[in-house]
Amino acid sequence: MQNISELTEFILLGLTDAQFLQVPLFIIFTLIYLTTLVGNLGMILLILLDSRLHTPMYFFLSNLSLVDCVYASAVTPKVIEGFLTEDKIISYNACAAQMFFFAAFATIESFLLASMAYDRHAAVCKPLHYSTTMTTMICSVLLAGSYVSGLLQSSIHVAFTFHLSFCHSNVVNHFFCDIPPLLALSCSSIYTNEIILFMLAAFNVGFTLFIILTSYLLIFVTILRMNSAESRKKAISTCASHLTTVFIFYGTIIFMYLQPSSSHSMDTDKMASVFYTMVIPMLNPLVYSLRNKEVKNAFKKIAGKALSSLG
Repeated sequence: MQNISELTEFILLGLTDAQFLQVPLFIIFTLIYLTTLVGNLGMILLILLDSRLHTPMYFFLSNLSLVDCVYASAVTPKVIEGFLTEDKIISYNACAAQMFFFAAFATIESFLLASMAYDRHAAVCKPLHYSTTMTTMICSVLLAGSYVSGLLQSSIHVAFTFHLSFCHSNVVNHFFCDIPPLLALSCSSIYTNEIILFMLAAFNVGFTLFIILTSYLLIFVTILRMNSAESRKKAISTCASHLTTVFIFYGTIIFMYLQPSSSHSMDTDKMASVFYTMVIPMLNPLVYSLRNKEVKNAFKKIAGKALSSLG
C-alpha cells in the first residue's frame, strides 16, 4: 500500500455551526474537561499518598484515571479551541496522532474495565483467596496486557487509515479524527479497513464484555447467598453504578464501530462520541471512587493534614 494523498491538513466541522451555541458550548466543555482533569488527577494523587489505598482495586482505578486523562486530552482541547477561535484546521500528522492516542487509550480502558470486574469477582466471590489471586504479578500482567493491546491495535488502525488516498475532500464531518469519518473521505477501497475495524472492535467488545458480564453474574449469585440484607444492598448498589458506566461506554462503542460506514449518520455519531470522549472520563472518578467510603476517608485525612500544615 502506498499513500498517494497529498493532503497536509484536515478541516474538522465540529459539533455544530450555530454561532449562538459556540460560547455556551465552550463554557460547558471547558468545565467538563477541567472536572475530568481535577477528578482523575486528584484520584491518582490520593491513591499515591494514602497507603491504605495501595490495593489491587485502587491500582486499577489509578490507571483508569490516567487513561481517562490521556484520551480526554487527545480530543477535548482541540474541540474547545474550535469553539473559541473557530480554527478547526488540524494538520495531517496531528490528525494521525490524535487518532492514535484516542484509539489506544479507549482500547486500554475497555481492558481495564474487564480487569476491574475480575478483581471485584475475586474480592466478593473468593475473599479468603483474594490475596493469592490478585497478586502484584497478576495485576502487573493484566495492566501490561491492557497497554500492549491498546497500543498495538491503535498502531494497526492508524497505519491502515493513513495509507488510504484522501482525494474526495479534506473536510472531516466530526469534531476529532475518528476512524469512520476519515474512511468516508477516502477514494481508495476501504473494504480491508472496515474488516479490520469490525474484527478488532468485535474482539475487544466481545472479550472484555464476556469477562465483565461473567464476573458480575457470579458476583450477583454470591450476593443472593449473603445473609445480611445491608451487605446485599451495598453490593448491588456498587455493581449497578459500575454496570451503568459499562453500558454507556460499550453501548456507544458498539454503536460507532460495529456497523459498516455506509450505515453511519455522522450527526448521530457525534452525539454518541461526546459520551465516551468527554462525559465518561469525567464520570469515572465519581462512579468508581468518590462514592467509596475508603476514598472519602482518605480524602478527609489528607485534607486534614494539609489544613493543619497551613495552620
